[in-house]
Amino acid sequence: MSKPRNLVWRHRKAKAFEYFCIAVTALAVVLLAILVYQASVLGIPWLDMQFIDSFPSRFPEKAGIKSALAGTLWLISLTAMFAIPVGVLAAVYLEEYAPPGRLTQTININIANLAGIPSIVYGILGLAIFVRFFALERSVLAGALTMSLLILPVIIIASKEALRAVPSSLRQAAFAVGATRWQVVRAHVLPAALPGILTGVILAMSRAIGETAPLIMIGALTYVAFVPEGPMDEFTALPIQIFNWTSRPQEEFHELASAGIIVLLGVLLMLNAVAVFIRNRGTR
Repeated sequence: MSKPRNLVWRHRKAKAFEYFCIAVTALAVVLLAILVYQASVLGIPWLDMQFIDSFPSRFPEKAGIKSALAGTLWLISLTAMFAIPVGVLAAVYLEEYAPPGRLTQTININIANLAGIPSIVYGILGLAIFVRFFALERSVLAGALTMSLLILPVIIIASKEALRAVPSSLRQAAFAVGATRWQVVRAHVLPAALPGILTGVILAMSRAIGETAPLIMIGALTYVAFVPEGPMDEFTALPIQIFNWTSRPQEEFHELASAGIIVLLGVLLMLNAVAVFIRNRGTR
């Protein structure tokens, strides 16, 4: 009689855990919906072409987000250009080429630890290396390189897991017909792992586009009345501009910050939609 009772007890615990997970998920969704609703109510009345096509101003009715939006697009484009190839290639080497041993294990452990370091530490690192040592000053390039350091561990870990999930039989079959290791990786392993790699890239870029602390550390400007025309120009970004507006006492600037949050979410959703489209094509 003890076995059926234990079985029933285990089923009850499993069902209770399932309900607990559903409740936590529902709570997270409800909180997110409340935040989005509040930002929408305050920000949508300010969303128009004048807001998109105007520079920041001391007068709320004339303030816009043009320079911050352009700076964010510059920043996220350069960050993707630096971080994605380096992260994916590093994962390919560690998973497909690096010999098993203490050195490889140490590198993997350190990469996992770097993924959990607070973003302000990367800001300090970017300030010391890119802004001061390489004399890049407060440029878009310095910000992009700092953000690349921030998201690089996430891309490497996600790419390694995606490569590890590819069945070893696929590799062995390719080796059996005379393919070299590079041919196996290029023609078989990477296409099979592409959906998982892009999922990691989506998560990493979503983190980069909303970070504020590293940009503040490297000296991103809070007021910019021009659009960056090159990687060495000074810049601001949407998170910096939103932070600047929320720190002001006037209620109108808080509403402008809500409008900026909506624009930031829109940019993030568009970038993620492109990545999801590429991932789905890779899956097919």
